[in-house]
Amino acid sequence: MALTIAILSYLLGSIPTGYLVGLCAGVDVRKTGSGNIGATNVARAVGKGQGVATLLADVAKGFVPVYFATQLGLAQSAVAIIGAAAFLGHLYPIFLKFKGGKGVATALGVMVALSPMAALVLLIAFAVVMLASRIVSLSSMAGALTAPIALWLLDGPTTYFILALFLAAMIIVRHRGNIQRLLAGTEPRMGSS
Repeated sequence: MALTIAILSYLLGSIPTGYLVGLCAGVDVRKTGSGNIGATNVARAVGKGQGVATLLADVAKGFVPVYFATQLGLAQSAVAIIGAAAFLGHLYPIFLKFKGGKGVATALGVMVALSPMAALVLLIAFAVVMLASRIVSLSSMAGALTAPIALWLLDGPTTYFILALFLAAMIIVRHRGNIQRLLAGTEPRMGSS
């Protein structure tokens, strides 16, 4: 059962929400702005409402399968694999030739299902950095790095801590272009054109 759910979780994660939202507005977000299919680029390329819709859908892609797995009483290792599958589906979607987003919102959904308190802590970290910098990528990485720390401080299961470390590491890797722009001082801020 766990393997079947993991496969379905990957397929759910693979649904390219931002790309589909963009197409509904007549825009291929992969060819606009940063070229990313995530909520930030959708908001910039299509509109804030569509960006919010993309964000919520991408969070749901991580939350739904993990919450379902926990309600079934599956082992923590199985739940972690299911969460990783949804996340990797977003990063490497089969429906877009394995070229997906950065995984921030989907990872948030996974964390909300695993530990609402840890998710709250990482959201606070995101908000603090966002208020100080107005840079989404920097705030996203701060939130991602906060997740495993929050789980550890909250005495979360080791399996979930390892998953949070994996999610954070992959998010940092996916932001390597943003990191280069941050170092060069060219990373865009919210509200700037």
